[in-house]
Amino acid sequence: MTEGWHTGNAVEDGADTRGWIVGHFIDPSKGVRSTKDVEVKWATHPKGDKRPEWTADDQRTTLVMLISGRFRVESTQGEAVFREQGDYAMWGPGVDHSWEALEESTVLTVRWPSSAG
Repeated sequence: MTEGWHTGNAVEDGADTRGWIVGHFIDPSKGVRSTKDVEVKWATHPKGDKRPEWTADDQRTTLVMLISGRFRVESTQGEAVFREQGDYAMWGPGVDHSWEALEESTVLTVRWPSSAG
C-alpha cells in the first residue's frame, strides 16, 4: 500500500468499522482511505434489519444508494423505498433519518464532510 493508492474489497476493508471504508475514523496508516473530506460505507443488511434510532441533528450531507434488495429510508423530509438497483436518496445537514431492510439489501452510503456526527 502507498499513501495515495489503495485497492481492496469493501467487505473486507470495512469488517472492523461497521462497513465504513473511507473516513476520518480510518487509521492514518491505511493511507488514502483516511480523510476528513468524505465517508464511504458498503453494507449488506439482512431482511428486517433496522437502524435502532433516528439520527439527531447530523450536520453532514448524505447519499444512500441501493446496490441490491429492497430498502426503505425515512427522513424528516420524506420517505423512499428503493426497489431498483441505483435507486437513491440524498439529504443535507440537519435532516434526521432512519432505515429498514425490507429484503436482504446491499447499500452504498456516502457522507461529507467526514466528522463525528
